[in-house]
Amino acid sequence: MESGPRVRSFEDMIEIEHLTKRYGRKTAVDDLSFTVKPGTVTGFLGPNGSGKSTTMRTVVGLDAPTSGTVRVNGRRYARFRAPMTEVGALLEAKSVHSGRTAYKHLMALAHTHSIPKRRVLEVIDLVGLTDVAGKRAGGFSLGMGQRLGIAVALLGDPAVLILDEPVNGLDPDGVRWIRELLRDLAREGRTVFLSSHLMSELAQTADHLVVIGQGRLLADTSMEDFVDGRGGGRVRVVSPEAGSLAERIQGPGVTVTSPESGVLEVQGAGAAAVGEAAAAHGIVLHELHLQRASLEDVFMEITADAVEFQQTKEGAAA
Repeated sequence: MESGPRVRSFEDMIEIEHLTKRYGRKTAVDDLSFTVKPGTVTGFLGPNGSGKSTTMRTVVGLDAPTSGTVRVNGRRYARFRAPMTEVGALLEAKSVHSGRTAYKHLMALAHTHSIPKRRVLEVIDLVGLTDVAGKRAGGFSLGMGQRLGIAVALLGDPAVLILDEPVNGLDPDGVRWIRELLRDLAREGRTVFLSSHLMSELAQTADHLVVIGQGRLLADTSMEDFVDGRGGGRVRVVSPEAGSLAERIQGPGVTVTSPESGVLEVQGAGAAAVGEAAAAHGIVLHELHLQRASLEDVFMEITADAVEFQQTKEGAAA
């Protein structure tokens, strides 16, 4: 992405150290520490009420910590003379004057930071709003409003991006577009920090995960390690000789269950080991593959005790 002759190294990062935020007697964030590094898309996950939005708001100075520190590139947000050129944020896409056009809204913001008109036109084109740039934002659909919010975040060509639910309201083409855009920005060396309730989308976008529950850190690891290290995987086997195969692969550390006739699910042994055992004993296989745990499966497991409201079997909130 180009924005004039300026050359940038994109070495900025978000550092959160022992952050605590209380609202009266309620503790929204509790001694939270983690770092969001450049060159990576970092996903931010947590159940409703876990403190995600509060944490993001403290980064951009909308909420003040009760204790602890939040810094971007070693400084508090309030210390930046031109914050939009340092940190781009999408926390509330509809925070736009409904009577302004997209173009005028962006131009008004650009004037406050001495951002040239050509940059406004660049981001309008980048987010796909060229055809509606002269229309009032009050008539925008949810998806169009979201694109305008993303344009605002990108306007200052910042090294750090903080996006809360960036795919909200976007159609499938828009979802793919934002996914590719965020990954491109990270490849440029920028710091990209986003939250989303869409697990399947986050699984395709994020390289790293920070997971919190009840304001506390639950995980800070790569996407791959989070899914594989915690969720593991199981081997699914379909065979007309399932019972015989189960006897052959049973052993220490290996668990074999049969959810239905002719089907085995094996934990503790890899697909190669199961296939070799079947071949060695002449057992016919119709299907053999490794079933990895999904991001949603592992997330639900790790946050099971950290949700604000739990559902009972009868459907009532517990």
